[in-house]
Amino acid sequence: MAAPTPIGQIGGRDVHAVSLTGEGLSLKLLTWGARLAELRVPDRHGTLADIVLGQDDLSAWQTHGTYIGATCGRYANRIAGGRFTLAGREVQLDRNEVAQHLHGGSDGLDLKVWDIESQSDRHVTFTITSPDGEMGYPGTLTARTTYRIDAGLVIEMQATTDAPTIVNLVNHAYFNLAGHGSGDILGQQLQVEAGFYLPVDDRLIPTGEVLSVTGTPFDFRALRPIGQDMPGEGGFDHNLCLSGPLGSDGLRPCLLAVDPASGRRMHLSSTEPGLQFYTGAHFDQTPGKGGARYPRFAGFAAETQRFPDSPNRPQFPSARLDPGQTYRHIMRFDFTPAPA
Repeated sequence: MAAPTPIGQIGGRDVHAVSLTGEGLSLKLLTWGARLAELRVPDRHGTLADIVLGQDDLSAWQTHGTYIGATCGRYANRIAGGRFTLAGREVQLDRNEVAQHLHGGSDGLDLKVWDIESQSDRHVTFTITSPDGEMGYPGTLTARTTYRIDAGLVIEMQATTDAPTIVNLVNHAYFNLAGHGSGDILGQQLQVEAGFYLPVDDRLIPTGEVLSVTGTPFDFRALRPIGQDMPGEGGFDHNLCLSGPLGSDGLRPCLLAVDPASGRRMHLSSTEPGLQFYTGAHFDQTPGKGGARYPRFAGFAAETQRFPDSPNRPQFPSARLDPGQTYRHIMRFDFTPAPA
């Protein structure tokens, strides 16, 4: 088992990198944000490439790596006005996207240095405690993120609380199955097990409607290129409502992503009811790993989740967590390259 490697400090705390290898995969993870920094996967010829966007060093991560690869929360995605009512009490969270709350606020879990709770050659568990009132959230929250190689890659996020609160932890990796520095992902193909989606307003807050994907750009029920039908110049940044049945392992199939050129295929399954599909419109020749420049649509995020603004939408799946309960969110990635 390789020892964690120190790579710098944030806020007076050492940040470490952790490597995992097995089943033809290799990963690099950071204690800063419990973050997926590298994921090397074989193509149809067995050639490995790093398929997640990122940065080479800690300074570059802080400058250019906002949310990339991180465990985001306490509540990932958006909450309108940063306000909601819980147990009869109005809660005001930090507002860090104009008037909205996004990804846990301006000092969310993605910016924290997590502790390593346990580690082996094929797994590592990071843990952190967020005190009562941090970013406005009620309750002291203890969170864990585990990365585990088990035929594929499993990411498991857990949390407990000492007072009623809300939780929606997500992994915010950006994928490019051709390799992280290989241009845009618009020609890569996607299939999503979702018959409905959430329309949003101009603040990207759900309107409350749940609409059929039929006849819209959000219909990925058959495999098609990501860029074939876009919902506007900004591409996709929408929640798709997953409709696949839960399997015996408690996971539902979410998506299949394919890079026709390399033959890399990624299957994702999850415990969660929603998938935020985002095509990275904000990248603009952004510096990346190995001297790469990430253009617009350089990678896609596939964040399985509770729905955005769920605390204000009783018709959406609940994000409430009470004392004595354990929040548990699992993502499983399986890689099956097409034959040569």
